[in-house]
Amino acid sequence: MNDTTPELETLEGATGENPSACVIVLHGLGADGSDFVPVAQALDLSAVGAVRFVFPHAPVRPVTVNGGYRMRAWYDILGSDLQRQEDEAGLRESARAVAALIDRERARGIAANRIVLAGFSQGCAMTLLAGLRYPERLAGLAGMSGYLPLAARTAAERSEANREVPIFLAHGSEDEIVAPARGIASRDALIALGHEVEWHEYPMGHSVCPDEVGALNQWLLRVLGALP
Repeated sequence: MNDTTPELETLEGATGENPSACVIVLHGLGADGSDFVPVAQALDLSAVGAVRFVFPHAPVRPVTVNGGYRMRAWYDILGSDLQRQEDEAGLRESARAVAALIDRERARGIAANRIVLAGFSQGCAMTLLAGLRYPERLAGLAGMSGYLPLAARTAAERSEANREVPIFLAHGSEDEIVAPARGIASRDALIALGHEVEWHEYPMGHSVCPDEVGALNQWLLRVLGALP
């Protein structure tokens, strides 16, 4: 970690002693690490063995689209056009912090290919940004109700190790925050780059539904080796 990389505060828990796998979950704008604890509690990964869940808190920063109000955010939202007005500096700073968190889990004894990075909304964007660029192969990337940031840079910047990492994407067809078309475009861009993408769409807004959690559960079992 260099001097410009913030160290993230985290919540964490494990389903048993000596976990051999880890799921890192990145929350959305204005939430915190506790937001997805109930979702993790609804998952059944017992077939995998003991799993550690890590829920980092994004830094507190002013968010332009919300009148400069300070809240937990992985990066600034400069305007309603998420693609044309991206906070590249904030995105890259948080990507370094997420990579450092993965490094920490590896130092604690969990192999990179047993670590899943997941996220919702802004957390989805960070999952795709940091995960595709991480230098060691990860078990998988799961993004919910989000999009691919810095999309034009992905082909040049993604790591060779994660060219074939499995990707789970889910989106609400009535999402009022991140337009469904943005999620679909992100899916198509990743497929065009050769990534294996499992896509799910649900009749909901900017949220998570039980069917989505069930689909995520099955995908996690597969990428962590408990299902063929």
